[in-house]
Amino acid sequence: MDWDKLELNPRIIAAVRRVKLKSLREVLCVSGPDLQRLTGLSRSDVQQLLSVAATAYRRHPPCPALLLHHGESRRFDSGLRLSVGCAVLDELLRGGLPVGGVTELSGESGAGKTQLALQLCLSVQYPTQYRGLNSGAVFICTEDSFPIRRLQQLIRDQSCLRSDVPPSLISSLQFSDHVYIEHAADLDSLQECLSRRVPLLLARGVVRLLVVDSVAALFRSEFQAADWLERNKQLLTFSSKLHHLSMEFSTPVLCINQVKDVFSSSDNILGPLSSSMCPALGLAWANQVMVRLMMRRIQGTVARGDQTSALRRLEVVFAPHLPRDGRDAAVWKEGVRGVTSR
Repeated sequence: MDWDKLELNPRIIAAVRRVKLKSLREVLCVSGPDLQRLTGLSRSDVQQLLSVAATAYRRHPPCPALLLHHGESRRFDSGLRLSVGCAVLDELLRGGLPVGGVTELSGESGAGKTQLALQLCLSVQYPTQYRGLNSGAVFICTEDSFPIRRLQQLIRDQSCLRSDVPPSLISSLQFSDHVYIEHAADLDSLQECLSRRVPLLLARGVVRLLVVDSVAALFRSEFQAADWLERNKQLLTFSSKLHHLSMEFSTPVLCINQVKDVFSSSDNILGPLSSSMCPALGLAWANQVMVRLMMRRIQGTVARGDQTSALRRLEVVFAPHLPRDGRDAAVWKEGVRGVTSR
């Protein structure tokens, strides 16, 4: 990268070169506070660096990795979808999650991300005529224990959520027998799981959905700010494995991600414009996902019978086949449902 062509103070350019940041993408992969620690620059200098880098980056943004992977972008325009189990949210996603791609769902704690992931673990088990994939799911936990009680509650209330499915079919499905739970406490165990056990389940046809909850936990805990280059290499290795599994077995992959506070307006170039937060792990990860969704709490509550729920908003941040749009949602006993009117 020829930093001299950018309108930056020579002192800022010298600091960037000193820590061997060689491209705009590498700069934008590092958060503002981490850039301050790495370079020794002031907050205002880092804000100027991020602003100039983001402006230059927008002129020639890269396509998400999967757009370049075997020319697969066309398959997302008209292909098989996995329903999320709600007609309102399916409408937002044009039928649901694309089969054969990596979808990221980010949001703060309590937004409903894991709830929606559990819902998909049940939806995938329905026959294709009910927008399922007639198979099971593997759920990899990287930070918290698996929410088995919530899954059991969702199973008990499936007839309420899926009124489009005959009750006799719902009662015949042994949902809990087809959700395979894995725990990965570190990156080595995660790679072991993705290299051995998950491919075996996929090859046998017993699962057609892979969930990782969450992708940020291990990469945030195992690397310090100065290790950003090694972290990005590990991220690329991880995402490459996810793409391979997704394409080889025509399997939707859902990665739940954490969020961080926006350091400046330029730090939110791949997050919702209406939010004060953006997904964690920066552009190194953002360029590896095909669909980025964000779920967040918004002001207000909604009531139904004896239940009340805080309002949520599910938004499409980017996708090759979807416009940037969103739907309000609420979390009920039976699962996450879109809210059509308040």
